[in-house]
Amino acid sequence: MRKPTVQALLAGAALALLTGLAHAEVVIKFSHVVADSTPKGQGALMFKKLAEERLAGKVKVEVYPNSQLFGDGKEMEALLLGDVQLIAPSLSKFDRYTKQIQVFDLPFLFNDIDAVHRFHTSPSGKSILNSLTKKGLTGLAYWDNGMKQLSAKKPLKMPADAKGLKFRIQASDILEAQFKAVGGVPQKLAFAEVYQALETGVVDGAENPWSNAYSQKFFEVQPYFTESNHGYLGYMVVTNAKFWSGLPADVRTELEKILAEVTVEVNKSSTALNEGDRQKIKDSGKTEILPFTAEQRAAWLAAMKPVYDKFTGDIGKDIVEAAKASNKP
Repeated sequence: MRKPTVQALLAGAALALLTGLAHAEVVIKFSHVVADSTPKGQGALMFKKLAEERLAGKVKVEVYPNSQLFGDGKEMEALLLGDVQLIAPSLSKFDRYTKQIQVFDLPFLFNDIDAVHRFHTSPSGKSILNSLTKKGLTGLAYWDNGMKQLSAKKPLKMPADAKGLKFRIQASDILEAQFKAVGGVPQKLAFAEVYQALETGVVDGAENPWSNAYSQKFFEVQPYFTESNHGYLGYMVVTNAKFWSGLPADVRTELEKILAEVTVEVNKSSTALNEGDRQKIKDSGKTEILPFTAEQRAAWLAAMKPVYDKFTGDIGKDIVEAAKASNKP
């Protein structure tokens, strides 16, 4: 019996290695900073369930909620380094990678959450997801937190009511300009610090979806909420571009289908959660929810026109106009 040559042994080993790699299970670490019970948390778990069911033996998803792996300030770096494969940060976190993303921070741009969804699925909305590729990122989906409401220690009806009040904001140049335009004093604070800051008077007001206001009990320390729906707070599900393009085509295609399904459910649950939490805040009797008339909205939008003048050039006029057009069903 002839002994196999060294070349044959090496060829066999290489074939075995390639075969093993072809069938290797892809591990996707999905890291986020909120609880499993939130729409984002539920979306991550649903993605895990569907991916492991439909791609059994090919994909394993590990979900790490509540900053178990990386906090808010480190998760993007971890994604670029390949330490995690999926994250879903707030949209305002991406302005250093693409100025187009700032469109979502423009005040009074979208009439309601349905308009936001129409923009998400428009060519312009999809182009923002794709605009991150040169930075090593691939945007995969938009997930809702909800429309933002104004709150403060005094009633906010007209823009002049905000003068001199300190408002907590996320780290966003547009949100800073938004409150300065009405005479407010914006204060950048970490989300975890907001309740105490409102309670102690470090800040006088804030902007949040109903779900944040209820889950963090902001309504206990804010006597007035204005139902302004003046802005959108959302997330982008994003991955490492090199990792995503390196997946087997059939696996990547199926994961994209799964993410599309999960996105629909996350956004439905977010809408339902915000509606329910608004009612809970109202029923608590601890704060007053003020209506927002068309005339008041027009006055606030007019006062904040300088924000559009300042940032539209960076964002792109075509992107801003496409967002405005999404208000028409």
